[in-house]
Amino acid sequence: MATLLDPFVEGTVTVRDGRRLGFAEFGDPHGRAVLWMHGTPGARRQIPQAARLAAVELGVRLIGIDRPGVGHSTPHLYDRIIGFAGDLEDVLDRLGIGEFSMLGLSGGGPYVLGCAAAMPDRMKVAGVLGGVAPTVGDDAAAGGVTALAATFAPALAALRVPLSWALAAFFWSARPVAVPAIHLYARFSPPGDRAVFARPEMRAMFLDDLLTGGRPGLRAPVYDVVLFGRPWGFALADVTIPLHWWHGDADHIVPLAHGRHVVSRVPDGHFYVRPGESHLGTLGVAEEILGTLLESWDRRTPGQRDRAQ
Repeated sequence: MATLLDPFVEGTVTVRDGRRLGFAEFGDPHGRAVLWMHGTPGARRQIPQAARLAAVELGVRLIGIDRPGVGHSTPHLYDRIIGFAGDLEDVLDRLGIGEFSMLGLSGGGPYVLGCAAAMPDRMKVAGVLGGVAPTVGDDAAAGGVTALAATFAPALAALRVPLSWALAAFFWSARPVAVPAIHLYARFSPPGDRAVFARPEMRAMFLDDLLTGGRPGLRAPVYDVVLFGRPWGFALADVTIPLHWWHGDADHIVPLAHGRHVVSRVPDGHFYVRPGESHLGTLGVAEEILGTLLESWDRRTPGQRDRAQ
């Protein structure tokens, strides 16, 4: 039986060239639209229960989207990250969404920034949780594990198909031992992330998302890393709408300095440090994050509560 925490609708939208993007909607079907971009790896259901509950309470139409090459989305490698914005416009039009906000976790952050740069009149406010910073060009941030993307991007691009099949095979072969595997990963994670995985609903969310989205041909994570190591197709200064960025000060994957770097280079940036939290810690404060985005949206449109078109 479905509950308030299940998607009230899941499906696909046809975008340019006949490709498809998968989506799942949570919360209030008549609320203001907030699009949630999953991390790397991840898929459309990588939205914690706290966010799904907050969406109901705050009147938010919360929409998770499969990036190309995961879940129900057709594999496709963009030339640059900003290329995703064209597909997203098709999704918005097909779902009847006019103005919207967007939130991205980790590897979903660059896609939020790209869409903000491409659609400043349509996207009202952007949010990023421990997001990836540029690795090449004038906006590049130095150091960190993610900086390796620039070094290995050419090789990954050439080997993307066999790597995606190997990744998919790994996830599918691990299905019978998925639960103990999550416990093992949590055991060797930093304290902040161990606290996240200690919560049963978080473990259930990650398992459901990975097992649902990780079908054979899991290419999205490989595509992400390839694109992170290329020019993104826009400058950070092109992100002119309000940008709210949350980052744990014990993040072991994306350094705190990378978040500060990005926010310092946008015209309207707001930075929130999460003490003691690692890469996934922001998932536990979804109500605060959604509330901040809505308040920022209201400040851009005083006296209005824009509903879905």
